Amino acid sequence: MNLKSVTEGILFVVGDDGISINELSEILEVKDTEIKEILSELRKDYESDERGLRISFLGNTFKLTTKSEHKEYYEKLVTDSRTFSLSDASLETLAIIAYNEPITRIKIDEIRGVSSSQIVRKLLARGFIKECGKEDTVGKPILYKTTDDFLDYFGLATKEDLPKLEAKDNPIDNKELDLYKSNFKEIEEKNN
Repeated sequence: MNLKSVTEGILFVVGDDGISINELSEILEVKDTEIKEILSELRKDYESDERGLRISFLGNTFKLTTKSEHKEYYEKLVTDSRTFSLSDASLETLAIIAYNEPITRIKIDEIRGVSSSQIVRKLLARGFIKECGKEDTVGKPILYKTTDDFLDYFGLATKEDLPKLEAKDNPIDNKELDLYKSNFKEIEEKNN
């Protein structure tokens, strides 16, 4: 198995979270020194002008990042309304933020059940959301909320114009609950 290509794939999968040498060592079941050699080789591969990515060491983790010299093209991609459309995941993330703001990315991830870091970054770059402070908890995570651009895009005058969410009724009706309780009591009585 080519550990260099596996490492490249792992760097892609972990995305913005990055991965440490120790974590790579545990996953690939090789020594730290071998991981360092693999990362060094990958970094050299990415140094070519023909590549649009690089491997960066940020916050004690290795990450795949875009080359800063291409920044103007990435900005065009994100801000040009002809090339920007909201995916279902972006719409879901926006809805979560709009109905729960201010909210942290971690809380968004918990609600969605998947990482939202790339979507949050795109929504920030597009101007639909903005940072609005830090939560007063361990790590001081960033809080996000929607912007006027969000309201404009969806034709809303204020956040109060968002559709109202209806509270879901309890999915278990009382008859089912009574049946469960009575069956449970019968089983308990038989076991005693």
